[in-house]
Amino acid sequence: MDSSQIPLVAVVGLTASGKSGFSLQLARALGERGIPGEIISADAFQLYRGMDIGTAKVSVQEREGIPHHLLDVLELQEKASVAAYQHSCRQVINDIRRRKALPILVGGSGLYVRAALDEIEFPGTDSGIRTRLAAQAAQLGIDKMHQRLAEVDPQSAAKILPSNERRVIRALEVYELTGKKFSATMPRREYFQPTLQLGIKWPLDVLDERICQRTTQMLVHGFIQEVAGLEKQGLADTPTACRATGYQAVMDLLAGKITREEATEQIALQTRQLARKQRKWFRKDPRIHWLDGEAGAAANLDQALTLLGINEKK
Repeated sequence: MDSSQIPLVAVVGLTASGKSGFSLQLARALGERGIPGEIISADAFQLYRGMDIGTAKVSVQEREGIPHHLLDVLELQEKASVAAYQHSCRQVINDIRRRKALPILVGGSGLYVRAALDEIEFPGTDSGIRTRLAAQAAQLGIDKMHQRLAEVDPQSAAKILPSNERRVIRALEVYELTGKKFSATMPRREYFQPTLQLGIKWPLDVLDERICQRTTQMLVHGFIQEVAGLEKQGLADTPTACRATGYQAVMDLLAGKITREEATEQIALQTRQLARKQRKWFRKDPRIHWLDGEAGAAANLDQALTLLGINEKK
Protein backbone atom coordinates (compact mmCIF):
# COMPACT_ATOMS: atom_id res chain seq x y z
CA MET A 1 0.00 0.00 0.00
CA ASP A 2 1.22 3.48 -0.88
CA SER A 3 1.79 5.73 2.14
CA SER A 4 -0.31 8.46 0.52
CA GLN A 5 -3.35 6.21 0.97
CA ILE A 6 -2.80 5.94 4.73
CA PRO A 7 -4.03 8.60 7.13
CA LEU A 8 -1.64 10.57 9.28
CA VAL A 9 -1.23 8.72 12.59
CA ALA A 10 -1.26 10.44 15.97
CA VAL A 11 -0.32 8.60 19.18
CA VAL A 12 -1.69 10.84 21.91
CA GLY A 13 -2.72 10.77 25.54
CA LEU A 14 -1.42 10.78 29.07
CA THR A 15 2.15 11.14 30.27
CA ALA A 16 3.88 7.84 31.12
CA SER A 17 1.32 5.85 29.12
CA GLY A 18 3.95 4.54 26.71
CA LYS A 19 3.31 6.74 23.68
CA SER A 20 6.95 7.04 22.60
CA GLY A 21 7.69 3.34 22.84
CA PHE A 22 4.52 2.43 20.99
CA SER A 23 5.23 4.94 18.21
CA LEU A 24 8.64 3.35 17.66
CA GLN A 25 7.07 -0.11 17.48
CA LEU A 26 4.50 1.17 15.02
CA ALA A 27 7.13 2.83 12.84
CA ARG A 28 9.17 -0.38 12.76
CA ALA A 29 6.09 -2.45 11.89
CA LEU A 30 5.22 -0.06 9.10
CA GLY A 31 8.79 -0.26 7.79
CA GLU A 32 8.51 -4.06 7.66
CA ARG A 33 5.49 -3.55 5.43
CA GLY A 34 7.34 -1.25 3.06
CA ILE A 35 5.93 1.96 4.52
CA PRO A 36 8.62 4.14 6.13
CA GLY A 37 7.37 6.05 9.15
CA GLU A 38 8.79 9.29 10.55
CA ILE A 39 7.94 10.56 14.02
CA ILE A 40 6.97 14.14 14.91
CA SER A 41 7.00 15.26 18.53
CA ALA A 42 3.95 17.07 19.91
CA ASP A 43 5.50 17.85 23.28
CA ALA A 44 5.89 21.53 24.15
CA PHE A 45 9.02 21.00 26.25
CA GLN A 46 10.82 18.45 24.08
CA LEU A 47 11.28 21.35 21.68
CA TYR A 48 14.12 22.57 23.93
CA ARG A 49 17.72 21.54 23.54
CA GLY A 50 19.15 19.98 26.68
CA MET A 51 15.80 19.16 28.27
CA ASP A 52 16.05 15.44 27.72
CA ILE A 53 15.71 13.31 30.84
CA GLY A 54 13.03 15.39 32.54
CA THR A 55 10.85 15.45 29.41
CA ALA A 56 11.36 11.72 28.69
CA LYS A 57 12.77 12.55 25.28
CA VAL A 58 13.62 9.50 23.17
CA SER A 59 17.39 9.22 22.90
CA VAL A 60 19.21 8.96 19.58
CA GLN A 61 20.07 5.35 20.38
CA GLU A 62 16.45 4.47 21.15
CA ARG A 63 15.31 5.94 17.84
CA GLU A 64 17.20 3.19 15.98
CA GLY A 65 17.52 5.29 12.85
CA ILE A 66 13.84 6.24 12.66
CA PRO A 67 13.70 9.96 11.80
CA HIS A 68 12.36 12.21 14.56
CA HIS A 69 11.26 15.80 14.06
CA LEU A 70 10.61 18.89 16.21
CA LEU A 71 12.96 17.82 18.96
CA ASP A 72 15.78 20.14 20.09
CA VAL A 73 14.70 23.06 17.92
CA LEU A 74 14.58 25.82 20.55
CA GLU A 75 17.16 27.37 22.84
CA LEU A 76 16.21 27.70 26.49
CA GLN A 77 15.66 31.45 26.28
CA GLU A 78 13.24 31.18 23.37
CA LYS A 79 9.51 31.23 24.00
CA ALA A 80 7.54 28.23 22.84
CA SER A 81 4.56 29.19 20.68
CA VAL A 82 1.75 26.90 19.60
CA ALA A 83 1.22 29.01 16.48
CA ALA A 84 4.89 28.67 15.50
CA TYR A 85 4.73 24.97 16.27
CA GLN A 86 1.70 24.54 14.01
CA HIS A 87 3.53 26.23 11.13
CA SER A 88 6.64 24.07 11.58
CA CYS A 89 4.64 20.89 12.07
CA ARG A 90 2.60 21.35 8.91
CA GLN A 91 5.83 21.89 6.96
CA VAL A 92 7.32 18.71 8.41
CA ILE A 93 4.18 16.71 7.62
CA ASN A 94 4.24 17.92 4.01
CA ASP A 95 7.95 17.10 3.70
CA ILE A 96 7.40 13.58 5.05
CA ARG A 97 4.53 13.02 2.63
CA ARG A 98 6.73 14.19 -0.26
CA ARG A 99 9.27 11.53 0.77
CA LYS A 100 6.50 8.91 0.40
CA ALA A 101 6.67 8.23 4.13
CA LEU A 102 4.00 8.27 6.82
CA PRO A 103 3.94 10.99 9.50
CA ILE A 104 3.41 9.71 13.06
CA LEU A 105 2.62 12.51 15.51
CA VAL A 106 3.41 11.64 19.13
CA GLY A 107 2.74 13.65 22.26
CA GLY A 108 0.58 14.70 25.15
CA SER A 109 0.56 18.49 24.88
CA GLY A 110 -3.13 18.80 24.09
CA LEU A 111 -3.23 22.15 22.31
CA TYR A 112 -0.12 21.27 20.30
CA VAL A 113 -1.81 18.06 19.15
CA ARG A 114 -4.93 19.98 18.14
CA ALA A 115 -2.82 22.60 16.37
CA ALA A 116 -1.07 19.89 14.38
CA LEU A 117 -4.16 17.92 13.43
CA ASP A 118 -7.14 20.24 13.22
CA GLU A 119 -8.37 23.22 11.24
CA ILE A 120 -7.31 25.92 13.71
CA GLU A 121 -6.25 29.50 13.15
CA PHE A 122 -4.17 31.34 15.73
CA PRO A 123 -4.77 35.10 15.74
CA GLY A 124 -1.68 37.23 16.18
CA THR A 125 -0.82 39.24 19.26
CA ASP A 126 -0.20 42.91 19.96
CA SER A 127 1.80 43.71 23.09
CA GLY A 128 0.54 47.30 23.08
CA ILE A 129 -3.12 46.29 23.10
CA ARG A 130 -2.50 43.61 25.70
CA THR A 131 -0.62 46.01 27.99
CA ARG A 132 -3.40 48.58 27.74
CA LEU A 133 -6.09 45.99 28.47
CA ALA A 134 -4.12 44.67 31.45
CA ALA A 135 -3.82 48.21 32.81
CA GLN A 136 -7.57 48.72 32.39
CA ALA A 137 -8.23 45.44 34.20
CA ALA A 138 -6.07 46.60 37.09
CA GLN A 139 -7.90 49.93 37.24
CA LEU A 140 -11.50 48.85 36.59
CA GLY A 141 -11.44 45.27 37.84
CA ILE A 142 -11.70 42.07 35.86
CA ASP A 143 -15.50 41.90 36.27
CA LYS A 144 -15.86 45.12 34.25
CA MET A 145 -13.56 43.69 31.56
CA HIS A 146 -15.63 40.51 31.48
CA GLN A 147 -18.79 42.61 31.03
CA ARG A 148 -17.10 44.37 28.11
CA LEU A 149 -16.33 40.99 26.58
CA ALA A 150 -19.95 39.89 27.04
CA GLU A 151 -21.07 42.93 25.01
CA VAL A 152 -18.85 42.21 21.99
CA ASP A 153 -18.55 38.41 22.20
CA PRO A 154 -21.21 36.83 24.43
CA GLN A 155 -20.29 33.29 23.37
CA SER A 156 -16.72 33.66 24.60
CA ALA A 157 -17.86 35.43 27.77
CA ALA A 158 -20.15 32.50 28.55
CA LYS A 159 -17.23 30.09 28.34
CA ILE A 160 -14.55 32.17 30.08
CA LEU A 161 -14.85 32.69 33.82
CA PRO A 162 -14.41 36.29 35.04
CA SER A 163 -11.65 35.02 37.31
CA ASN A 164 -9.58 33.93 34.28
CA GLU A 165 -8.04 37.34 33.62
CA ARG A 166 -5.52 36.05 31.08
CA ARG A 167 -8.21 34.60 28.81
CA VAL A 168 -10.56 37.57 29.22
CA ILE A 169 -7.79 39.92 28.14
CA ARG A 170 -6.79 37.62 25.29
CA ALA A 171 -10.36 37.48 23.98
CA LEU A 172 -10.62 41.28 24.06
CA GLU A 173 -7.20 41.57 22.40
CA VAL A 174 -8.27 39.29 19.54
CA TYR A 175 -11.46 41.29 19.04
CA GLU A 176 -9.60 44.60 18.92
CA LEU A 177 -6.83 43.21 16.73
CA THR A 178 -8.91 41.34 14.16
CA GLY A 179 -12.45 42.60 14.53
CA LYS A 180 -13.46 38.95 14.94
CA LYS A 181 -14.94 37.29 17.98
CA PHE A 182 -12.52 35.14 19.95
CA SER A 183 -15.16 32.40 19.89
CA ALA A 184 -14.87 32.32 16.09
CA THR A 185 -11.21 31.29 16.40
CA MET A 186 -11.90 28.42 18.77
CA PRO A 187 -10.93 25.06 17.25
CA ARG A 188 -13.39 22.73 15.58
CA ARG A 189 -12.85 19.00 15.66
CA GLU A 190 -12.11 18.87 11.95
CA TYR A 191 -8.89 17.28 10.69
CA PHE A 192 -6.85 19.23 8.18
CA GLN A 193 -6.08 15.90 6.50
CA PRO A 194 -7.28 12.31 7.11
CA THR A 195 -6.00 11.21 10.52
CA LEU A 196 -6.12 8.22 12.85
CA GLN A 197 -5.68 9.12 16.51
CA LEU A 198 -4.59 6.38 18.89
CA GLY A 199 -4.39 6.63 22.67
CA ILE A 200 -3.08 4.17 25.25
CA LYS A 201 -5.22 3.95 28.37
CA TRP A 202 -4.39 2.49 31.77
CA PRO A 203 -6.31 2.27 35.03
CA LEU A 204 -5.30 5.36 37.02
CA ASP A 205 -3.71 3.33 39.82
CA VAL A 206 -1.52 1.53 37.29
CA LEU A 207 -0.61 4.79 35.58
CA ASP A 208 0.29 6.32 38.95
CA GLU A 209 2.68 3.44 39.58
CA ARG A 210 4.23 3.89 36.14
CA ILE A 211 4.70 7.59 36.95
CA CYS A 212 6.34 6.74 40.26
CA GLN A 213 8.73 4.29 38.60
CA ARG A 214 9.60 6.72 35.81
CA THR A 215 10.28 9.52 38.29
CA THR A 216 12.69 7.34 40.21
CA GLN A 217 14.45 6.28 37.01
CA MET A 218 14.80 9.88 35.82
CA LEU A 219 16.60 10.84 39.02
CA VAL A 220 18.82 7.77 38.85
CA HIS A 221 19.72 8.44 35.21
CA GLY A 222 20.88 12.03 35.59
CA PHE A 223 17.91 14.37 35.89
CA ILE A 224 19.58 16.30 38.71
CA GLN A 225 22.77 16.75 36.70
CA GLU A 226 20.73 17.81 33.67
CA VAL A 227 18.98 20.55 35.64
CA ALA A 228 22.26 21.69 37.21
CA GLY A 229 23.68 22.22 33.73
CA LEU A 230 20.56 24.00 32.52
CA GLU A 231 20.60 26.31 35.54
CA LYS A 232 23.99 27.57 34.41
CA GLN A 233 22.32 28.50 31.11
CA GLY A 234 19.63 30.51 32.92
CA LEU A 235 16.80 27.97 33.15
CA ALA A 236 15.16 29.71 36.12
CA ASP A 237 14.64 32.92 34.11
CA THR A 238 13.33 31.39 30.88
CA PRO A 239 9.90 32.44 29.54
CA THR A 240 8.45 28.95 29.11
CA ALA A 241 11.10 26.22 29.50
CA CYS A 242 11.18 26.52 33.30
CA ARG A 243 7.52 25.47 33.48
CA ALA A 244 8.26 21.89 32.44
CA THR A 245 7.05 19.38 35.01
CA GLY A 246 9.67 18.51 37.62
CA TYR A 247 12.34 21.05 36.75
CA GLN A 248 11.46 23.52 39.51
CA ALA A 249 11.47 20.72 42.09
CA VAL A 250 14.99 19.74 41.06
CA MET A 251 16.09 23.39 41.17
CA ASP A 252 14.73 23.54 44.73
CA LEU A 253 16.65 20.36 45.55
CA LEU A 254 19.86 21.84 44.17
CA ALA A 255 19.26 25.01 46.21
CA GLY A 256 18.93 22.94 49.38
CA LYS A 257 15.28 23.92 49.89
CA ILE A 258 14.02 20.33 49.82
CA THR A 259 15.47 16.84 50.16
CA ARG A 260 15.85 14.30 47.36
CA GLU A 261 12.92 12.34 48.80
CA GLU A 262 10.75 15.47 48.83
CA ALA A 263 11.79 16.31 45.27
CA THR A 264 10.85 12.80 44.15
CA GLU A 265 7.45 13.11 45.80
CA GLN A 266 6.85 16.55 44.27
CA ILE A 267 7.78 15.44 40.75
CA ALA A 268 5.57 12.36 40.96
CA LEU A 269 2.67 14.41 42.34
CA GLN A 270 3.00 17.08 39.65
CA THR A 271 3.18 14.39 36.97
CA ARG A 272 0.04 12.71 38.31
CA GLN A 273 -1.72 16.07 38.27
CA LEU A 274 -0.58 16.62 34.68
CA ALA A 275 -1.88 13.17 33.71
CA ARG A 276 -5.31 13.97 35.10
CA LYS A 277 -5.43 17.25 33.17
CA GLN A 278 -4.45 15.39 30.02
CA ARG A 279 -7.09 12.74 30.74
CA LYS A 280 -9.77 15.41 30.98
CA TRP A 281 -8.53 17.06 27.75
CA PHE A 282 -8.27 13.93 25.58
CA ARG A 283 -11.51 12.34 26.84
CA LYS A 284 -13.35 15.22 25.18
CA ASP A 285 -12.19 14.06 21.73
CA PRO A 286 -14.47 11.25 20.51
CA ARG A 287 -12.23 10.59 17.50
CA ILE A 288 -9.49 8.91 19.54
CA HIS A 289 -9.28 5.12 19.36
CA TRP A 290 -8.22 3.98 22.82
CA LEU A 291 -5.91 0.98 23.13
CA ASP A 292 -5.76 -1.01 26.37
CA GLY A 293 -2.27 -0.72 27.85
CA GLU A 294 -2.82 -3.88 29.89
CA ALA A 295 -3.55 -5.86 26.73
CA GLY A 296 0.12 -5.66 25.78
CA ALA A 297 2.14 -4.13 22.99
CA ALA A 298 1.58 -6.93 20.46
CA ALA A 299 -2.20 -6.78 20.73
CA ASN A 300 -2.24 -3.00 20.51
CA LEU A 301 0.08 -2.97 17.54
CA ASP A 302 -2.13 -5.50 15.74
CA GLN A 303 -5.17 -3.36 16.47
CA ALA A 304 -3.45 -0.21 15.19
CA LEU A 305 -2.40 -1.89 11.96
CA THR A 306 -5.91 -3.24 11.48
CA LEU A 307 -7.36 0.26 11.91
CA LEU A 308 -4.90 1.45 9.27
CA GLY A 309 -5.91 -1.37 6.94
CA ILE A 310 -2.41 -2.86 6.98
CA ASN A 311 -2.06 -6.45 8.02
CA GLU A 312 0.58 -8.27 6.04
CA LYS A 313 4.31 -7.68 5.93
CA LYS A 314 5.74 -6.81 2.55
